Amino acid sequence: MTSYTVMQFVDGLMVARIQPHNPVNIAAQGNGGVWSFVPLSIFAGLVGVVNTYVAQNLGAGRPRAGAAYAWNALWLGLAMWALTMVPLAFAMPAIFGLMGHSPRLVELETAYAQILLFAGCITVVSRTFSQFFYGLHRPGITLIAAIAGNVTNLVFNYALIYGEFGFPALGVAGAAWGTVIGTAVEAAIPFAVFLSAKYEREFSTRSSFRVSKAHLKDIFRLGWPPALMFGNEIVCWAVFMSYLAGRFGEAHNAAGWIVLRYMHLSFMPAVGMSVALTAVVGKYLGAKRPDLAAQRARLGIVVAMSYMALCALAFILFRDPMVRLFALDDDAGREVAAIASGLMIVAAIFQIFDGLGITLVGILRGAGDTVFPGLVTVVLSWTCIIGLGYAAVLLLPHLESLGPWIAVAVYIVALGLALAFRFWSGQWKKIDLLASSAAARAEGSAQASGMIAREQGPVPTPD
Repeated sequence: MTSYTVMQFVDGLMVARIQPHNPVNIAAQGNGGVWSFVPLSIFAGLVGVVNTYVAQNLGAGRPRAGAAYAWNALWLGLAMWALTMVPLAFAMPAIFGLMGHSPRLVELETAYAQILLFAGCITVVSRTFSQFFYGLHRPGITLIAAIAGNVTNLVFNYALIYGEFGFPALGVAGAAWGTVIGTAVEAAIPFAVFLSAKYEREFSTRSSFRVSKAHLKDIFRLGWPPALMFGNEIVCWAVFMSYLAGRFGEAHNAAGWIVLRYMHLSFMPAVGMSVALTAVVGKYLGAKRPDLAAQRARLGIVVAMSYMALCALAFILFRDPMVRLFALDDDAGREVAAIASGLMIVAAIFQIFDGLGITLVGILRGAGDTVFPGLVTVVLSWTCIIGLGYAAVLLLPHLESLGPWIAVAVYIVALGLALAFRFWSGQWKKIDLLASSAAARAEGSAQASGMIAREQGPVPTPD
């Protein structure tokens, strides 16, 4: 799960070394990346339920029923790419222009965002089939693809950012092209395995390609809350980073992106734990073992929170050398490093609650409990990130970008506690997802019709 984040981290680290050194490069890569991820985050919320359906059908002894969910999520994702990502790419200059950014920053962040958005169809393929393999409890395939994709990204970043190996020096735009090429490699590997003869024999992966209204209905029914949740949250983070924190200048904008890059590295393994728990909880609930689902869920929470506590400690003890990886030793770099060092302490404070919330989202999604997390995330993100963040900008301007970051801390703590309340209530264990699945009912009806036909024998034909 750290794969895409590592690509973004490497992008940020390498654009920070473009000569002449300028914080605008870091800010452009961060702003362009987060706005390009807005429509992808909506799709990620939808496609995440593929994991749930594949895992629950696996636990129920129907592993061949999962491939149709992956195919229909893919068709849905490609439609979303054409209808949302491509139009958004054309709108990016106007969106960034409304934020009061400098002309140079608008130029760079627009180029980075547009490249990622136009190539968003590749990320759609990667995300879709990764979720299939997570639900099938075969994440090693996705791991191999992620490693290959990151190595590819690193090589092409070096070539295209700095103009090595005969390639043109594209700067920030080169980082975007490196990410696209790396993502293409990462998508190709699981897709090839999915289409292999072995997987067709075991899971009907080739023959399940048709568009199915029943499967699309299942994906929408369970997927709209997490789609709303993730899409809304990324919008709030995009506004927060590029507008609220960005109001205090490019140095504050760049410092915020340095901190957020480290936050991504810290919480994406927790997201991996969340995805794993979606598959595990889904499988045990599909097998009618809520006791084992709850036991594995509690274990996952302990592991994730312990890991995030170590990250918080690292943020405090090693914050200065960590931020100086991005901020070079010149006047501009020292200013960015000083701001980022203070923000790292704020980020350390909410790490444990971040791990708690991220893990609980995966647990509840595995059970099919997606509405409560989606709605509570929308309410808290707009109340805290946008509402309190904007209030901090207006009422506490002497804090500069630290004020909005404190509002973010309030949001993450509140969300973690709200999801913990939902988990301990035990309502998620009572959901019978497959019983309400349109695709399962359609399949059961078809099987019943076939059984009746076999029992009645062949229909007599006239002489």
